[in-house]
Amino acid sequence: MSGVDFLTKFMARLDEFKAACMEDSDAETEDELKKKNDFYIEVEENEEDSHNIQAGFEDFNLSPELMKALYEDMKFVRPSKIQSMSMPKILTPPYQNLIAQAPTCSGKTTCSVLGILSRVDPTLPAPQALCICPTRELAAENMEVLLNMGKFTGITSDLCLPVGSVISDCYVPPSERAPLTAQVIIGSPGTVDQMIAANKLSISDLKILVFEEVDFMLAAYKHVAVRIIEEVDRRNPKCQVQLFSATFSDAVKDFVSTLENDVFVPEFRQLFVKKQKLSLGSVKQYKVNVDDELSKIMVIKDKILELGDGVWQAIIFVRAIKGVEMLHEALVNDGYAVATVKGSLSYKEQEKLIKEFKYGSTRILIWFSCSGVNLVVNYDLPVLTCNSTQPDYQSYLRRISRAGRFGRKGAVFNLLCGAEDNRMMEKIEKRFKLGVTEVPSWTSDDDFKDALKKAGLM
Repeated sequence: MSGVDFLTKFMARLDEFKAACMEDSDAETEDELKKKNDFYIEVEENEEDSHNIQAGFEDFNLSPELMKALYEDMKFVRPSKIQSMSMPKILTPPYQNLIAQAPTCSGKTTCSVLGILSRVDPTLPAPQALCICPTRELAAENMEVLLNMGKFTGITSDLCLPVGSVISDCYVPPSERAPLTAQVIIGSPGTVDQMIAANKLSISDLKILVFEEVDFMLAAYKHVAVRIIEEVDRRNPKCQVQLFSATFSDAVKDFVSTLENDVFVPEFRQLFVKKQKLSLGSVKQYKVNVDDELSKIMVIKDKILELGDGVWQAIIFVRAIKGVEMLHEALVNDGYAVATVKGSLSYKEQEKLIKEFKYGSTRILIWFSCSGVNLVVNYDLPVLTCNSTQPDYQSYLRRISRAGRFGRKGAVFNLLCGAEDNRMMEKIEKRFKLGVTEVPSWTSDDDFKDALKKAGLM
């Protein structure tokens, strides 16, 4: 059974397990999962794993062009643990299919990009690698990494993203777009699917198919992904499939592990980290109990931002549009440079605001996710649906990881208003087996100074 067969079956049957995916059950231990599947490998972030850790990137037999980019240009020192464990499986013939899950910032993108650049033949002028990302922002980030790592290889690349909006005059349907002929294509699921269907993206020479953030992909673009992999399988059944994600629910992991002979074959390798390791040691997490919505704004404005002189940029996640507008007005009135991304904005308007934030024109971003900051504030905890009281664990992980990319110090403040917020925070702490420090009083300057100092923001 090919890797494409696996993913097709997996996603086709995922609906049966949606309810299970929302549970916190730990019915089986890690040891039991290992016994069920010889190809289960657990990656511990803070333990030595000398039997499988490579000394350096030179052990992967990378090309001189890639080595030059990694060591001289990008200043890499040595592979991370997930890179050391996964790269031999990605690069060693016969090329194995792979499912790899590790925390954000642990090096998964480097794994996929190095695998892509190592497999592409620069002399063949046709698409040979396809990377599917669930968002435009992630596609753009992956392209940036690929361009940096591949700058000395001569390998060509292109983005496959929507052009314009279907409700605007500037929209260009895939059937009218120029064919994509670059050797590496990075794109969003819908546009890739449409370009393949319109014969504007050839997949006959594909050697490697990568899905980034596969957990989000399964939830939002399952049927589109199925069409893509079925078409790839039809035209090129030997294509290597790689699935990368920061999170997989325990229920989904159990499901994958118990399928055994029905789906998994020896060519597939699984790399998972323990649930409690899905957190960043360089990020200090705090919870602050407040009285009401106004108190949240006062904490952000008068305590965290005012006292945190080491805060260079911050993201604030707000659930309700009313809260977004109130917070934006309060911060602007206090003289802060704020970018607020709302769903009512067009893609171009959102992109402009995000770029302004990314390049430092604004200091605070409300509601949207972006990397490169050292402060994240959960004005509201993430929930599965608008009126739900069930925490969205995967969204929480993605949010806090924004404050600790590349091992930098950072802080996350969770603003809790009432018993329900505290119950959700307790579930999050239990889920990841972590203790989130409580700031004793939301009105105390000294308490916030102490928290900010410990986080390296003062």
